Amino acid sequence: MINLHRLYNHYLNTDKKHDLVNERIISYGWRDDGEKLIGYYVITESWVLKYDMAGDYIGKDSRATVFAEEKVA
Repeated sequence: MINLHRLYNHYLNTDKKHDLVNERIISYGWRDDGEKLIGYYVITESWVLKYDMAGDYIGKDSRATVFAEEKVA
């Protein structure tokens, strides 16, 4: 299994930027389908990057879209 702490923790405490989007990493964690792990995510200043369990990049979504809150009438 991929050690996310070893891969990304040093990004949290330095000015180092993620190579793919040239932004600081805010957080990272595991993705699941409700039953098993299916990959992991990395949250940067503007993006949520998604990876599979092999560490291959799947795609990205904007943080504004992923974390959008519904407006209550």
